[in-house]
Amino acid sequence: MTEPGAFHEASFIGLGAMGGPMAATLARAGRLAGAWNRSPERAEVWGREQGARVFTTLAEAARAAPVIILCVSRDADVLELVDRLLPHLDSGQTVIDCSTTAPETARSAASRLQARGVSFLDCPVSGGTEGAAAGTLTLLVGGEAEIVEHARPLLETLGSRVTHLGPTGQGQAAKAVNQLMLAGINQAVSEALAFAACEKLPLPELIAALSQGAAASWFLSRRGPRMAERNYPLGFKMALHAKDLRICRDMAARQGVQLPLVEMTLHHYDRLPDRSEQDLSALFELKRALFENKGRA
Repeated sequence: MTEPGAFHEASFIGLGAMGGPMAATLARAGRLAGAWNRSPERAEVWGREQGARVFTTLAEAARAAPVIILCVSRDADVLELVDRLLPHLDSGQTVIDCSTTAPETARSAASRLQARGVSFLDCPVSGGTEGAAAGTLTLLVGGEAEIVEHARPLLETLGSRVTHLGPTGQGQAAKAVNQLMLAGINQAVSEALAFAACEKLPLPELIAALSQGAAASWFLSRRGPRMAERNYPLGFKMALHAKDLRICRDMAARQGVQLPLVEMTLHHYDRLPDRSEQDLSALFELKRALFENKGRA
């Protein structure tokens, strides 16, 4: 197995809404050994579309490259995959987890891998499906600085900003901060645009104007137009944001603190069960209902 310092190719595990375009970005750059997905049918379709290799087993994925990148939905999935990969990994390899999990999950995964001489980076990402497809994600990394540098060619292929934030778990802690901020931004933008619609303002023109002022944000310029159209193509699933906010809630609870913004957003998401698989900007529908029902939504 190649020693650290030559991390220019990776196997990719998880071809969902984020993982699929991330793996495709690596493939275009010539940095993908191949990909594996728990649903073989999805992997086969992805492989045909990308002209990329698809592994039939995790063992193949583990042995094909010095780095294995994970991008799955839940903490339990990460730990299950780490355990399944372990028998097939060699000392000197590195696992990079781009999923969003609790910091404790990252530390548990790292401990299991360390026993076999395998390094681990927790590397959650931000930037939505657009950033995944364009290779412009923000990557928040926890782990040993030396391993981060070895993996940098791969990380910089996936994102335009790679920030090492400390030891294992700190990448996930940073992602929790990001998800808390995102809750507030979603609340503010969706509520303000619902207010604007009630005032009969032309939303496309208003969004374009506000996107150049003090209220400008990525979310306003990218998700505001979707709210105006009342159309919510998937960028980041509401159900997954809810899962991440529960991680934030648990982290704060260990400090003896409750986060009102988290509680409010989870309450609102719970009131939109039919939209849980849509983009989180579908919160706009609940805000519109506030005005349509005169505050009784």
